[in-house]
Amino acid sequence: MRRLLLLAAALLATFSAASAQSSQPYGGLEQRPIKALSHQQVDDLRGGRGMGLALAAELNGYPGPSHVLELGDRLDLTADQRVQVQRLFDQMKQEAIPLGHKLVAQERELDNLFATRAVTSESLKTTIAAIAETQGQLRESHLKYHLSTAALLNQGQMQRYAELRGYQRADDTGGHKHRH
Repeated sequence: MRRLLLLAAALLATFSAASAQSSQPYGGLEQRPIKALSHQQVDDLRGGRGMGLALAAELNGYPGPSHVLELGDRLDLTADQRVQVQRLFDQMKQEAIPLGHKLVAQERELDNLFATRAVTSESLKTTIAAIAETQGQLRESHLKYHLSTAALLNQGQMQRYAELRGYQRADDTGGHKHRH
């Protein structure tokens, strides 16, 4: 009987904690310097990292330069391919880092408009349009380098990349072939 009571109490405590969490999904986020961005997102944007912006390319058979460089030995990249992919990676960073910094600043501006109660319909529209434009530029920057990287690899390297990244098993072509 005592075990049953302890089990019931534990289940009740678990249920109560889960209910409290679901009614406060943003609890604690109000302490962020920029409410809409986590510390990790800010760091990733400032560092030029992809943050999933190029998943449309990555998951459809267009590898990104960063991952190709990481897997270079296992992909049997030639010396020339390494140089070319490194050049693409460096160019991508040169574009993405300033755009990431710009996006962080724009998100900070939006946050500040709300925090200071200075937001108006017009300032909201203008700020959101600027953020959307920067987000689009940042996403295009990452995606176009996936396109350029894929053009440097042969079909065997593309297949091996998909296998190494876990998108395809060695004996599974998924019923389709990617053409690049």
